[in-house]
Amino acid sequence: MSNADGRSFEERVFARFDAIDSGLFDLDARLQKLEARADDTKPIWEQVLKEIMETRCELSKRLDRIEAIVHETRADLRDAEDRIEKLESEPAA
Repeated sequence: MSNADGRSFEERVFARFDAIDSGLFDLDARLQKLEARADDTKPIWEQVLKEIMETRCELSKRLDRIEAIVHETRADLRDAEDRIEKLESEPAA
């Protein structure tokens, strides 16, 4: 039994299988290209991540130092305020 184009059911099924097979082959080729491109950029991303981590570490060190300076400044300010209060509370000579 055949349809209007003269091909049998089996011929049409095999034609569909061939079309699916061809599509899968094309998809595989595209996937291989994408994977190759990802492998090409991997060293770049590894370097970027390394630099980000180094920057984060350096920033953390700087923030710790800034925090220490702020605490020192506050302590110095409290000492200065205490000295001013002491001078102001002394009777004038």
